[in-house]
Amino acid sequence: VQLQASGGGLVQAGRSLRLSCTVSGNIFRINTMYWYRQGPGKERELVALIDRDGTTEYPDSVKGRFTISRDDVEHTTSLQMNSLKPEDTGVYYCRADINSHQWPGGYLYWGHGTQVTVSS
Repeated sequence: VQLQASGGGLVQAGRSLRLSCTVSGNIFRINTMYWYRQGPGKERELVALIDRDGTTEYPDSVKGRFTISRDDVEHTTSLQMNSLKPEDTGVYYCRADINSHQWPGGYLYWGHGTQVTVSS
């Protein structure tokens, strides 16, 4: 199972970016999907999650600006980030709880990160 994130880049404050993450491999079911970020000198933090029923959660720092979505046919999750701020700078990672051939009971997989840099 692999998670591949894409869509990062350099953007000015106030602009938008959309990140995508594609799950591949021998999977049975994708449960909760997550986006995390790690800013310079900071610990990794959760920025969004979406359950299989579409329920979403966000921390106050991104609420109203970020929107997570998922496509269970294409096995993807996306993070639409609007009104970006310099403090949103960091490496963004996707994560997913997946029932797979290797871990039929479920396992939390991490994807490789994608860099987001917001200039002031």
